[in-house]
Amino acid sequence: MRRVLRFTAALAMCLSACSSDNRKVLIVYSPHGKELLDYFEKAFEKAHPDIDVQWVDMGSQEVLERVRAEKPNPQADVWFGAPAEAFDRATKENLLQPYKPTWADAIDPEGRDANSNWYGTYLTPEVIGYNREAVSDAEAPKDWDDLIDPKWKGKIVIRDPIASGTMRAIFGAIMARSVAQTGKPDAGYDWLRKLDANTREYTLNPTILYQKLGRQEGVVTMWDMPDFATLEQRTRIPIKYVIPKSGTPLLVDGIAVVRGTKHQKEAEEYYEFVTTPEAMIAAADSFLRIPARKDIPVEKLPSWIRDAMTQIKPMPVDREVMAAHLDEWMKYWDANIRNRGKNQ
Repeated sequence: MRRVLRFTAALAMCLSACSSDNRKVLIVYSPHGKELLDYFEKAFEKAHPDIDVQWVDMGSQEVLERVRAEKPNPQADVWFGAPAEAFDRATKENLLQPYKPTWADAIDPEGRDANSNWYGTYLTPEVIGYNREAVSDAEAPKDWDDLIDPKWKGKIVIRDPIASGTMRAIFGAIMARSVAQTGKPDAGYDWLRKLDANTREYTLNPTILYQKLGRQEGVVTMWDMPDFATLEQRTRIPIKYVIPKSGTPLLVDGIAVVRGTKHQKEAEEYYEFVTTPEAMIAAADSFLRIPARKDIPVEKLPSWIRDAMTQIKPMPVDREVMAAHLDEWMKYWDANIRNRGKNQ
């Protein structure tokens, strides 16, 4: 089956790389979702009519694994979107082509790679979500440790963290907290065991996660604030979210040129296009993304972003520890913790 899936993916990529006209094809790998990617595709192609943007939407961990697998023969030109730790690992594996954008000085040092392998685009707070029709505001979890209270047994639904950069970042932050406090990962693994005991299901993708929350097949979860805000504003799913009071992982979502791209000039043009102040403000207005650039006028951002930024307390996370140990932690979780707590 895995061989069939690999063949199907390779075939799809081959087809996608073939433009129906004489334009240059620019391949973008991204977890940002159809709406945002389609918006930037159309806008970029209008400004660059000689380029055909073709994007592949998948989880950020899946992007890393695909770029890694394609290293001998790169297929993508731009990697648009993933937590910093994923780009850090890609940098160590020599998967990225250094590029210093024109706005490099507008990003804080912790929001970029020192050697320009990647730069931050958006800030993504990780939060706790719940179905407001099933859980009252008063009883909703207010912090990460509330999620391991036995009262939530069988009521939590989570996006499968193996393929999800967002969930890997949350799990990784819990593990990094354990290492920072005790020097060992044991307390973090214990936390994940208690969470697993409360978890009803790990879903294959975010869409299924949202559907299950809406149907109350699990009424509490963890995910990123922009997606929850989008659901809250634009769908009938009765979702609300809480910014954890002890602190939240404030992920830097990045962009990079893939090493070995056959379209360096076009990749750089796309990179610059989706990160202009105008593009950042459009992403904030239409797709509820929080800009990482520090030169975006605050008054031009939506009120919900201005309000959220006053409430967010960034959770300290050692990026070097995360980059060095996250794969190890996730492999241990998958082999020794996942679905082991249902009968406890």
